[in-house]
Amino acid sequence: MPTETKQPPSFFPTTALDHAVAGLGAGVVATLIMNPLDLLKIKFQVATTNPRGGLGKQIWFALRDIHQEHGWKGLYRGVGPNIAGNASSWGLYFLFYNMLKKRASDGDINKPLSAHEYLLCSAEASAVTAIMTNPIWVVRVRMFTSQASSPESYRGLFHGLSSIIRTEGIQGLYRGTTLGLFGVSNGAIQFMAYEKMKKWGFDRKRKQFEKAGKPWTPEVDKLSNTSYTVMSGASKLIALAVTYPYQVVRSRIQNNPTESLTIRSVIRSTWSNEGVRGFYRGLATNLVRVLPGTCVTFVVYENLAWLLRSTAARREERQRRDNGEL
Repeated sequence: MPTETKQPPSFFPTTALDHAVAGLGAGVVATLIMNPLDLLKIKFQVATTNPRGGLGKQIWFALRDIHQEHGWKGLYRGVGPNIAGNASSWGLYFLFYNMLKKRASDGDINKPLSAHEYLLCSAEASAVTAIMTNPIWVVRVRMFTSQASSPESYRGLFHGLSSIIRTEGIQGLYRGTTLGLFGVSNGAIQFMAYEKMKKWGFDRKRKQFEKAGKPWTPEVDKLSNTSYTVMSGASKLIALAVTYPYQVVRSRIQNNPTESLTIRSVIRSTWSNEGVRGFYRGLATNLVRVLPGTCVTFVVYENLAWLLRSTAARREERQRRDNGEL
């Protein structure tokens, strides 16, 4: 008896909204856990001198210095914009991504897409999200790299946004947008790899259900947390290896409100003064932050999305039973 592959109903009015809420929740959880390393990553990216010691010592001493000078509050400086940026980014991304996937599959959510279709859907969703959230990232970078006591320091997200508009105009909110759009390649490559890995995992699990003659249940559409961890980490490594240099250039542009920096000038000065190594500043710290952060995000997202699906399935079954259909 073949396994029924019908997708369970969505908890919210559309499946895309289910994924948006799951992405929003995942972004909040991951940011609260990883904010101190986000802080260090940005500081290392905008630095122009080589830190001493190995990676472990660099991270330990940097965190220790921040804690000694500013306390635990210092380690969570910029957490407001960071949560707003990550939560809104993941929520919007998954909303648009699932809408685009549904359109690409002509409304058939069970229809598998090709690698280039996943790549295109992810790139389009990333581009829209990058434009909408860029102002938040500008404030985040500057809060991370400024001292809390300095006159230029922002008190929070809305103070930062209003200060930038007042001193630099609307265009100040969109510093680094071009590089942010280039960064869609990161998400596109990651999701293309992740979707293919996940499809392989689901196909394997469904075949096991078919061999056992089991009917469809929400459990069919859920892999183990270990699987999600390995798949998300591996796909992120692939994407990051290709696209990291743009993040360094973007951070340096966003961190200098008074200088008329261009992508070309930053690339030229970085190459002249620091060589290839300059384009990978903060990479090790980024790996320490982004790999566990990515894994936490995807595990939380997949579990929240499955929880919404399974809850909706039980709700539908209960309604059918009440209507005498079962």
